[in-house]
Amino acid sequence: MAKVRITQIRSKIDYPEYQKQTLLALGIKKMHGSVEKEATPQIIGMCAAVHHLVKVENI
Repeated sequence: MAKVRITQIRSKIDYPEYQKQTLLALGIKKMHGSVEKEATPQIIGMCAAVHHLVKVENI
């Protein structure tokens, strides 16, 4: 399966708690922090939920 690199590009301050928890579930803890994950439907769905806070790149 393909991999994706997920990078936080905007601050999570002033966003709902569920979006903050989604970032933590993805493994992103800091601004400009990146993680590489398998592109499963669950990961793609989490990225879609916080698409305004992250940048997703195919690897």
